[in-house]
Amino acid sequence: MVVEYKTAKVNNINIFYREAGDNNNPTILLLHGFPSSSHMYRNLIPKLSDTYHVVAPDYPGFGNSDQPAMSTFEYSFSNLAMLIAEFVDQLGLTKFSIYVHDYGAPVGFRLAVKHPEKIATIITQNGNAYEEGLLAAWDPIRAYWEQPTKANKDKLRPLLELAFTKHQYTDGTRHPERISPDAWNMDQFVLDRPGNDEIQLALYYDYQNNVKQYSEWHKYFRTYQPPTLVAWGKNDMFFGPQGALAFQNDLNDCDVHLLNTGHFPLEEDLETSANLIKLFLKDRLK
Repeated sequence: MVVEYKTAKVNNINIFYREAGDNNNPTILLLHGFPSSSHMYRNLIPKLSDTYHVVAPDYPGFGNSDQPAMSTFEYSFSNLAMLIAEFVDQLGLTKFSIYVHDYGAPVGFRLAVKHPEKIATIITQNGNAYEEGLLAAWDPIRAYWEQPTKANKDKLRPLLELAFTKHQYTDGTRHPERISPDAWNMDQFVLDRPGNDEIQLALYYDYQNNVKQYSEWHKYFRTYQPPTLVAWGKNDMFFGPQGALAFQNDLNDCDVHLLNTGHFPLEEDLETSANLIKLFLKDRLK
């Protein structure tokens, strides 16, 4: 299946996206995490696009999208979600499934709350929505939320360096030697762009507002009951398996699978993930 690489201008910002599959088929919107981009879906898209129409955008400041200056664009999850909502409208997507990973969760769940009628199903792969899922790796970021001093901010800068970017991909994996360095090198190329460090630190600080939204997301789950697949890397250093299991508290149709891998399951368990998605969607998208 051919993958096309496109750009849409949304609010005068060039949003890069990957698209594949027949747009007459059900659509899956793939929303990436930190510090990645739609590049994280490079191998998943061909697995899904024989049956589904797949769209995977890069947020501003990530991947191949524009990086507008912080003086002209507010880097907050609320603003990213609003921009992706406009991107979706521009593409004419009226009903779709969302696949959310990491940062994709606060973007995608805000989109779902705002437009529940558009969400067919949810696939969350280490895309958290519960306090139970936040592990100790968040402690330095929580300290910055509580005391946004320069000292606490500077303690987060090593999280933007190559060693930690690589660590996010290899930690918790069964076979770290099988994880392609292209993944973390691609991410680091963007992280190292002038000004990107301040963008990422702003999003670290704003993440506290995602936690404050959790109760609203739970209400959405309980009210609209979107069929949900949870395919979670259980060794994730950021989002623990309790966060995966917690979706069952609010959702009746919630299929949970804990995979023996880390934060980026697609890097080690691509075939398993793709098969779970296809089996899940086959039974729920008629």
